[in-house]
Amino acid sequence: MTRVARIRPLAAWVRATFAGVGVSLLGLAGAHAAPSIQAGTVQEFQIPSRHQGKNRRVWVYTPPGYVASRDTSLALLLALDGNDFLQEFHFAHVVDSLQAAGATPRLIAVLMDKRSGAERRDDLANRAWFVDFVADEVLPWVRSRWRVSRDPGRTAIAGTSAGGLAAVHIALRRPGLFGNVLSQSGAFWRGNEDSNSAPFLWLLSQVGRWPLSAVRLHLEVGTAENQGTLGGTAPSILSANRAMRDTLRAHGYEVTYVEVPNGVHDVETWAPRFPAALAALF
Repeated sequence: MTRVARIRPLAAWVRATFAGVGVSLLGLAGAHAAPSIQAGTVQEFQIPSRHQGKNRRVWVYTPPGYVASRDTSLALLLALDGNDFLQEFHFAHVVDSLQAAGATPRLIAVLMDKRSGAERRDDLANRAWFVDFVADEVLPWVRSRWRVSRDPGRTAIAGTSAGGLAAVHIALRRPGLFGNVLSQSGAFWRGNEDSNSAPFLWLLSQVGRWPLSAVRLHLEVGTAENQGTLGGTAPSILSANRAMRDTLRAHGYEVTYVEVPNGVHDVETWAPRFPAALAALF
């Protein structure tokens, strides 16, 4: 499929999903009718990790026409499970299109590599070391190479499933780094430090223990994600997201919450909704 041919499907995604979050289209559909959307650049890098004693792969997206000496204080997006965002979400095309429409600011995006199985959980499942890695190594590495904004209102972190859990965990545990969070089907049922045993819902129990910060959170979950995890012994994704919504709001956080009708725990639900969710954050 050509780049131009993908423009109209993306506009349809946005029209369908913006209604669900109550955000104006900001002229996006009209912008997608034009075939002249310029393309940003995606490059692969390695970040040295003191925590792991090895390099971690990331991809960095820079916007169309980016010039380091001119483009200062751009917005920043950190996406966990970056492989999925690049390949399944058509990330670069989505962000190119949103920026062309003025629905998001010009931004730098850092997409972290997706590991599998136990290694992925070691990153994302309420792991304190990973919070420190992002805060103390990834962000300084980014800021040493690109002049991105330090204003939390212009920074965002996003993820799906365990990545959604980690995005919320990082933003709450290190307030002031990310002012906007997107979690799609966040795995909030999990215990502490990759535990698959009770007590579950560990992150919810920590919300009131950490300082309240001006973090805006956008949580999405599918109504079909209603089966208990771990064979029914742990809460479902749906019930855990409802509980997280209520807990965050009770402690004073600004939360936008969407239940996607018939939505499932898979990219087929997450990818079509991503453009509108990202625009809503910014």
